Amino acid sequence: MSTIAAKKGASVRVGPLLAWTIVWIFLLSIVIAILYPVVFTLFGSFKSNFELLNSTSIWPKEWHWKNYAEAWERANFAKYTWNSLFISIASTVINIIVCSMGAYALGRRMFPGRGLIMAVLAVTMFITIGAITYRPLYDMMREVHLHKSLWSIVLIFVGTHLSFNIFLLERFVRSIPKDLDEAATIDGCGFFGIYWRIILPLLTPGLGVVGLFTFRESWNQYVLPLIFTMTNPDLRPLTVGVISLKYSANAAAEWHLMLSGSMVSMLPILVVYFLMNKSFIAGMTSGSVKG
Repeated sequence: MSTIAAKKGASVRVGPLLAWTIVWIFLLSIVIAILYPVVFTLFGSFKSNFELLNSTSIWPKEWHWKNYAEAWERANFAKYTWNSLFISIASTVINIIVCSMGAYALGRRMFPGRGLIMAVLAVTMFITIGAITYRPLYDMMREVHLHKSLWSIVLIFVGTHLSFNIFLLERFVRSIPKDLDEAATIDGCGFFGIYWRIILPLLTPGLGVVGLFTFRESWNQYVLPLIFTMTNPDLRPLTVGVISLKYSANAAAEWHLMLSGSMVSMLPILVVYFLMNKSFIAGMTSGSVKG
């Protein structure tokens, strides 16, 4: 009997251990798959072009720090960085203001057509701009004389992400007790005063999520800026400007410079993430509990 009990106890201990081992192997595989391209880009940016194309080792034999200086000078990175920052910051600020106002109105007021608006927002979350919409969008911006301005990219990007952000923030607004609104009304606050003094500060976790996602997506977008800056290279953001490093004057592919430029373009989004990490985690956690 003691032998049978010992075997049962051993099997009970082995079961959870095997399950945890499988989970950790799975998670480790995901981490490696995500980090490998970043690590390859980082170390490849310090290699010579010949070593990058012919070496099988990820570690550079000789560190070429000048790749970054050459990439910065060759691609006018100062101008491209400013363009990317303008597009990302403007898109983020406008998105936060417009979406928080829309979420506040939908979450705090009952009016005719509210249900229809919420239904349209839910449906359009699954619709994104694609290749078929780029021509009409360009024609529309040309009609209002914005096709040669970075504002065209900002307005299109904001418009195509309103649905998800408003729908997300509306859930946060509904989770805020209405007693706070009533107390603020007694103190003399109007509809906008409640939004500015009560709702907006309490929406900080949700705004952190919306802001980080908006900044990331607007910083990384490529096709839309490429279309609107084809005839005006001075308006190119980093994602488009990095590609210009691929070919040199003699038409040889210079992948080492493009990897260096790619690493430079990654740094701002990493800095933004680390600065907003706490707000982002708080927003995701709050949304998962209250949603």
